Amino acid sequence: MYRQVDDFLNEWTIAANGTVQVLKAMTDETLSQSIVEGHNSLGWLGWHLVGAAGYFSYLAGLTVPMIRQEDPVPASAAEIVATYEKTANSIKEEAAKLSKEDLLVEVKGFNGPITRGALLRALIDHQTHHRGQMTVLLRQAGLAVPGVLGPTKEMQ
Repeated sequence: MYRQVDDFLNEWTIAANGTVQVLKAMTDETLSQSIVEGHNSLGWLGWHLVGAAGYFSYLAGLTVPMIRQEDPVPASAAEIVATYEKTANSIKEEAAKLSKEDLLVEVKGFNGPITRGALLRALIDHQTHHRGQMTVLLRQAGLAVPGVLGPTKEMQ
């Protein structure tokens, strides 16, 4: 849980930059890569990160651009990257307006009331979870995996 706005902003900047690295590693041709047929694809996961960032932010009371759940996954990896970057930057701008008292306010969460600071922590955790799934799919697709939290096989 965040109790200081700068703590969230610092971690969000690092997390969002890492996610952008993973998203930029995708290609249009590999957006359909999935671990098994019919399960979450690389493109779906990338687009889900865009939608989830918007929805978590909405629950936290931040005004950021949101995609609709029914919006189809774009056929362009570049569109996913651009939309994520716009959303991530908006989150940073909106969160910078919060006070430390705002982080302690209870908001609507997925399972009931949660403090805004805890919801913002969950946003980063959720993003990290799916970003990890994406790195596996990148490797399965024969693409280089960026070293988001440390060196990867491709960096040796």
